[in-house]
Amino acid sequence: MLVVAALGGNALLKRGEPLTAENQRANVRTAAAALARIVRAGHRLVVTHGNGPQVGLLALQGAAYRPDEAYPLDVLGAETGGMIGYMIEQELENALDHEYAVATLLTQVLVDGRDPTFQKPTKFIGPVYEREEAEARAKAAGWTIAQDGEKWRRVVASPVPQEIPDMRVLQLLLDRGVIVICTGGGGIPVLRQRDGSLSGIEAVIDKDAASALLARELKADALLLLTDVNAVYRNFGSDDQERIDTLTPDEARALELPAGSMGPKMEAAAAFASQGGLAGIGRLDQAVEILERRAGTCVVPNIPD
Repeated sequence: MLVVAALGGNALLKRGEPLTAENQRANVRTAAAALARIVRAGHRLVVTHGNGPQVGLLALQGAAYRPDEAYPLDVLGAETGGMIGYMIEQELENALDHEYAVATLLTQVLVDGRDPTFQKPTKFIGPVYEREEAEARAKAAGWTIAQDGEKWRRVVASPVPQEIPDMRVLQLLLDRGVIVICTGGGGIPVLRQRDGSLSGIEAVIDKDAASALLARELKADALLLLTDVNAVYRNFGSDDQERIDTLTPDEARALELPAGSMGPKMEAAAAFASQGGLAGIGRLDQAVEILERRAGTCVVPNIPD
């Protein structure tokens, strides 16, 4: 089976943890052990990951140094993709005893410059703040901010991914049996100009949406959206919460889920499953069990009457 495994932010940094290299390395090592189980079970593997905290931190560092020379978000996305990819690549090689070739591919992802999120940003990046501090930083730096749980964070444009121009390179690597880490942070957002050339644009693409697109273009058998929650629940957090084991794409889209957390994952799962594959949402350490439909929440193709 060809499996695309999308690592949630918790695989790299748990909420409230300092954004240090040591913390990220420790979390990636745990993630790599879980990913290695997928390979050891006989599956081919492609790994994607988020980068929200990391790209936000780089933006802060750049603004603190020389605000008028700060790098744009597409460049910061490439930097974080390289950094996180390096950590995953090395730890996965170690977890697999260097028996498999592993490579990181910086991946461009085409978006539409007319996407409405450029006018109404929704993607959280960077650290969380108390409201007063967030408002002060937003005023000083020209940010847009929004509430994230009990805290506040910067939000940026998150356009819908349209196409992955680097698919030919990715397919060459897979054909050679390489485990590929790609589409990091949702990929590097680019626009196609009238002459066919590509250029970067200020945005951070949703990792789950890009992972679903990648899985569809690869004709993968399964898409795993791995997080720190064991499944999707109806009425989550209430006394009558109910775990969901299996859904069709139509049933998945009908659920009312938080836009900032489980909503994008369920939409990505539904988009992929509607093309005929298995999409699973659940805990990183249960990845193999989700593939076997013994854990997590699975979205499966519609079954004809």
